Amino acid sequence: MSTLSLTDLRKSYGDAETIRGIDLEVADGEFVVLVGSSGCGKSTVLRMIAGLEEVTSGTIRIGDRDVTRVPAASRGIAMVFQSYALYPHMTVRENLSFGLRNMRTPREQIARQVADAAAILELDTLLDRLPAQLSGGQRQRVAIGRAIVRDPSLFLFDEPLSNLDADLRVRMRQELASLHKRLGATMIYVTHDQVEAMTLADRLVVLDRGQIAQVGTPLEVYDHPANVFTAGFIGSPRINLLDARVVATDGAEALVELAGGARFAKPAGGLAAGDMLTVGLRPEHLRRDAARGAIALEMTVEAVEALGHSTFLYGAIPGASEFRAKLDGHHHVAVDGVVPLFADPARALLFDRSGKALIR
Repeated sequence: MSTLSLTDLRKSYGDAETIRGIDLEVADGEFVVLVGSSGCGKSTVLRMIAGLEEVTSGTIRIGDRDVTRVPAASRGIAMVFQSYALYPHMTVRENLSFGLRNMRTPREQIARQVADAAAILELDTLLDRLPAQLSGGQRQRVAIGRAIVRDPSLFLFDEPLSNLDADLRVRMRQELASLHKRLGATMIYVTHDQVEAMTLADRLVVLDRGQIAQVGTPLEVYDHPANVFTAGFIGSPRINLLDARVVATDGAEALVELAGGARFAKPAGGLAAGDMLTVGLRPEHLRRDAARGAIALEMTVEAVEALGHSTFLYGAIPGASEFRAKLDGHHHVAVDGVVPLFADPARALLFDRSGKALIR
């Protein structure tokens, strides 16, 4: 396997710069997920790594090789697409061996590598079937197997599970995680699905408009978002972002007031009276039971989703026309009713007016 290094990677289409200076180091054997909203550039970055998109400037190194201008076929990578890209007239065995045959690999070696990949992915009994005779999950395993047989330096995945139904996606996530553990391979995975990103990644790379917003482990990014964009993108339901200001400080603590009037204390740090802030409250951190020093809110409920294991509330609070809460278990809440909610100030995230996180 190999490391991957991207240095000041840029991509322009005419006067429009879509990738604006990506710097990233991926360790040997690491599973890194590129995540972001549609149009953020994650698939473009993946295609540049693969050699399917020309680099405007910057460098790409795989291991100790500069592959920035190296043709895709000579980079030693394998890419798995969301569309599977299987040849419909070929059997599973023929699909798996196609790339090796084109490379004029000896027949005995092809048979051995196909058998190894089929065993890893439990395709042994399907080798003589055509793609049309397979389920979506089986076809995706064949697409992954076609990458495995090439023994690449780097695996690239471009939203490979997006065409599968919900239950199958869960199973395929588990299979991919298990495959990574068995192979110890370096993998770069693109998705817009937060669950995939959080459950598969050793590290997340959050992209925003062609730039890296934050890099970290899934829990680092969730617990300590570096900016408002990352806080708003990672987490489901979406975080509540509320206008606030510092009304007083005694040097040790700052008294923060939300736009609707609710107040709470946070360590002062460098905060000063009059500072304008954005406060982030995750829906899953809200409770109906009061605690000493809690942020007290009153939510006017406009919609309720009762899922049994949890209850989602959607509505508004004073000072915010949109507000979301996720409560554990089942709660009887009337639409158009007012529900008291409480948040632990220690879990409230603070951002300055530029959107940068204030660590407290």
